[in-house]
Amino acid sequence: QVRLVESGGGLVQAGGSLSVSCIASRLTFAFSRYDMGWFRQAPGKEREFVAAIRGSTSTTVYKDSVKGRFTISRDNSKNTVYLQMNNLIPEDTAVYYCAAQETWRRPGTDQKQYAYWGQGTQVTVHS
Repeated sequence: QVRLVESGGGLVQAGGSLSVSCIASRLTFAFSRYDMGWFRQAPGKEREFVAAIRGSTSTTVYKDSVKGRFTISRDNSKNTVYLQMNNLIPEDTAVYYCAAQETWRRPGTDQKQYAYWGQGTQVTVHS
């Protein structure tokens, strides 16, 4: 069973930056054969898509409200996916989860299509 462990969350002032990462282990296939996604869940709200990156091409897609502020990237040699978050606003406060799915299943932005999930890391942005 694929294991995903997030790290790097914390408390930051509005306008600041934070980077979270997710390392994958117990993979059946090479990390490059997994699409990776970042999702978040704010208090009292449903979990939502934030960003995703394809396994082989590293093509990226973002939620509209984070475009230009967040950057998803991956290092296949380290089995790690990153989410660099800049110009943070209080509305970005949430638990951030990484997710994985074999790339041929093309999960895209749909969280229901992701099979593997991390435990989440808290990001809090105060004004």
